[in-house]
Order: sequence, then C-alpha cells, then structure tokens
Amino acid sequence: MEILGATLRICVDDLEASVPFYERLAGGRALRFERGGVSVAAVGCFLLMSGPEAELDILRKVAATIAVKDVDEAHRVLSESGALILAGPVPTPVGRNLIARHPDGAVYEYVDRRAAE
Repeated sequence: MEILGATLRICVDDLEASVPFYERLAGGRALRFERGGVSVAAVGCFLLMSGPEAELDILRKVAATIAVKDVDEAHRVLSESGALILAGPVPTPVGRNLIARHPDGAVYEYVDRRAAE
C-alpha cells in the first residue's frame, strides 16, 4: 500500500472564522464541500470541519486522514494486517474512502482520489 500523505482533522466551532487563518498558514485556498450535514474546508494538510455536535463527536474519533494510491489495496493490506474495517470503501466528493481501526485501537480514514467504478 502506497501512503501519499496525511491530513490533520480539526473540528471548529466557526468554519468561516477559521478558514482564513489556515489559508494563510498553508498558503492556499480552501476546497469546500458538505458531507452528512458537516461543512468541510480542506486547505493544505488541514481538514476543518464544522457542524452538529453529534456529527462532530463521531468525526473526532478518527485520528487522521491518510491519502493512499488505492483504497482497495489499503483495504486488503489493512485486513491482512489485523485492522478492522469499520466502513467502506465508499465514494466521496473527491474519490473513495474507508474507515479502519488498527489493532492498537486507533481509528483512521484512508482516502484515494480515484473515481468510483
């Protein structure tokens, strides 16, 4: 499995107030989208999320987002290595993802940029 990078997940109270700081910090513009009632702004290595507290409580359980070349390959390697696949692979606005709990209990999201087939 080829890991391409990681994104830090940050839950914020006010997305509009937070985005300019992270855009300046990362030196780029935020890519914005909504998912399940949560407003998201991706900027550099930061993924800012704001929305209903019940949704954010779930999102806070995921330690980080890990970009991989192929989510299907990640699924296979994670499963063979003892991780528990909690969800996915499923399509997202920018590719596909899955959620996995590692044997040590840490939960991560794995994403690729491949279109759903």
